[in-house]
Amino acid sequence: MTESDNAYMQKALNEARAAADAGEVPIGAVLVHEGRIITRSGNRTIRDCDPTAHAEIVVLRKAARVLGNYRLAETTLYVTVEPCSMCAGAMIQARIPRLVYGANDPKGGAVRTCFQILSDPRLNHQVEVTLGVLAPECAAVIQSFFAERR
Repeated sequence: MTESDNAYMQKALNEARAAADAGEVPIGAVLVHEGRIITRSGNRTIRDCDPTAHAEIVVLRKAARVLGNYRLAETTLYVTVEPCSMCAGAMIQARIPRLVYGANDPKGGAVRTCFQILSDPRLNHQVEVTLGVLAPECAAVIQSFFAERR
């Protein structure tokens, strides 16, 4: 974990808060390439009427267009909550070299909690993972969102 990891995770938290303000599940993602943010987003499933419009997927799609390549070498993906199986699979397909995430997802996390997709040796790519970056802040955003709806 580095100072830049904390700074980029703060940007992802801003995206998560914006998603919450829009009524979306507050998960934010930022993709960094060669030391600069090339794309960022929060969840957009409701806005886009698209069950695949998780923050990670939105960011990966845009980054591929920006970089002109579906392989996203030399990037780091920052996400406020442990990615689900769909998003983890997309990271494998995009060949993301590194993931940094904040809070674990005990009900659907596919990186460490429920499944370990990104480190499965049977797959053709593994992702370096740094977890727990700003975990209390990341967890608080999503917990408060769901607490308000109960």
